Amino acid sequence: MIGYMISRIRNDKNVAKSELSRRTNINIGHISHIEKEERNPSHRALKAICRALEVPYQPLMYTYDKVFTEEQINLDMQNHIAYDKVLAVNSLDSFITCPLDLPSASLAVKIADKSMEPQLEKDSYAFVEFNSPLDNKDIGIFEYQNKVIIRRYIARKDTIVLHPDNKDFSDIVLTPDDDYNIIGKIIGTDTGLIF
Repeated sequence: MIGYMISRIRNDKNVAKSELSRRTNINIGHISHIEKEERNPSHRALKAICRALEVPYQPLMYTYDKVFTEEQINLDMQNHIAYDKVLAVNSLDSFITCPLDLPSASLAVKIADKSMEPQLEKDSYAFVEFNSPLDNKDIGIFEYQNKVIIRRYIARKDTIVLHPDNKDFSDIVLTPDDDYNIIGKIIGTDTGLIF
């Protein structure tokens, strides 16, 4: 996934491989291998690539060992992983202990509403793995219409639905023109529930 993301960013920014090679002092052949997912960049190389492409390092770092499935590629998920954004936190309550069985958790998010009850209760904490591809029925955290929401990811034949578990909330049916980003995957809660 990291090679695809580097290729996507490079193309989005209209930077030729030869130019990226010049800016990073990384052999063009090595860049080609990285973009084809034949090799992973070292952390040092990834930092150089991020500097050269003027994007933050951490969002790409989270994609390091992730792999897209064919279904995820067919649903265009790879183009909805944000590479130029970091999560803004407007309140620091405290630290929460990360369960040992959730080593890939990036942070814990306090559930702000009842949209995902009974699975995720309001005021409980959900552990998030950033920039993780979602499989059908996974619960994810999304940026949609300049808001951050938590919903169940439902992949249908030609449609993606962001589904609340609570029937008092409405589905969000995404069209190909909708602008949304997958921030991450909910991988557990503070009550020990693992998805």
